[in-house]
Amino acid sequence: MNTNLQKAVDGTRITPAEALDILKNAPWTEVVEAGDAIRRRMNPGNRVGYTAFRIVNYTNVCEVTCSFCSFCRPAHSKETYVLSLDEIRRKTLEAKAKGADQIFLQGGVNKEIPLSYYTDVLKMLTREMGVKVRGFSPVELVRIAESNNITLDELLDVLKEAGLSSVPGAGAEILSDRMRQMLSPRKLTAQQWCNTLAACHRKGLPGSANIVFGSVETAEEIIEHLNYVRDTQDRAPDAAHGFKSFVVWTFQPQTDKFTIRHVRGDEYLKLLALSRIFLDNIPHIEVSLLGMGLSLGELGLHAGADDINSIVIEENVLQNHGLTTIEAAEKFITDAGFTPYRRSLNFD
Repeated sequence: MNTNLQKAVDGTRITPAEALDILKNAPWTEVVEAGDAIRRRMNPGNRVGYTAFRIVNYTNVCEVTCSFCSFCRPAHSKETYVLSLDEIRRKTLEAKAKGADQIFLQGGVNKEIPLSYYTDVLKMLTREMGVKVRGFSPVELVRIAESNNITLDELLDVLKEAGLSSVPGAGAEILSDRMRQMLSPRKLTAQQWCNTLAACHRKGLPGSANIVFGSVETAEEIIEHLNYVRDTQDRAPDAAHGFKSFVVWTFQPQTDKFTIRHVRGDEYLKLLALSRIFLDNIPHIEVSLLGMGLSLGELGLHAGADDINSIVIEENVLQNHGLTTIEAAEKFITDAGFTPYRRSLNFD
C-alpha cells in the first residue's frame, strides 16, 4: 500500500502534500481500500444512515448568477417567484405524508425579501408544522445580513431563535479562488465561505460540507478545498457544532456557460475515499445517490461512505438519480450489505 495511505490507516493525520501524492499517484483501488478501513474504524457496526427531507426552493430569484446554474432567474424575469407561507405549508404537509419530518430551505440571493419573511417561515415550520429546518447557504446568509444592515452574528441569532437548527455547506463547489472566479465571481471567496460556516458553528448551528468537481479544477485545487474544510472543522467549538458530514458531488450539465467533463466511476470513488482519509475530524461521509445514482452509490458504501444522503423529496436544481421513499432507502442499504438506520440532518 502507498506509504501515505498506510500512515492514514494507522491513525496518523496526513498533510495536504501527502493527500496530493495519494490523489495523483496512488492506485484508486488502494485508496478505496484505505477509505473503507478508516470508515469502519470511525463508524463501526456495519451501519449505514439515511434521512428524509424535502427541499423547498422558496425563491428562484438570484443575483449571483452562477455560470453552471439553470435554476435561477433575474429579478426582472417573468418566471420569478417567491413562495407564500401557504405554499410552503402545503409542501410541508405533502412531505410529512411521505414520512419526512425535515425541511431544507434553499433559494437564491433575493434582496427584495424582507427579514420577516424568513422568520415567519421558520416559525411556521417549526412551531406550527413541527418539523426541523436546515437552510440558507453561506452566500444567502451574508447577503441577507447586508441587506438588513445587521452583522452575520446578529442574523444567526435571529434565525436560530425563529427555529433554524442547521445550515448546509452549499455554494462551496471548489474552494479555490481561481475556480470561483470562473464559477461565479459574485459568490463568496473561499475564505469567506469558511468564515461564514465557522460563525454558524460558533452559534451552535451545525451542518454539512461538500465538494463539487468535474470541471477544469486541478488536483492541487481539490486538495486546497479539502484542506479549507478540515481547517474550518478544526476551528469548530466542539464536534457537536461543526460539520457533521461531507458529501462528494459532480457537476451536472445545466448550461453551456461552464465547462464540465465526464467523471469516471473510479475517479469519483477515489475522491470519496480520499475525503474519508483526509477529513479525519468529520464524523460522516455521504455518498450522493441523488447525483451519482444507485450503482455507484452502492460501491461508495464500500469506499469510505457510511451514509446515502437520501431520501430527498423534490429537487428542482439537479436531476435526481436517488431514492424517494423510506422503504426504498432501507432496501438499498440492506441489499448493499449493511444495516440501515434513520438519522436526522444533524445525525441526532
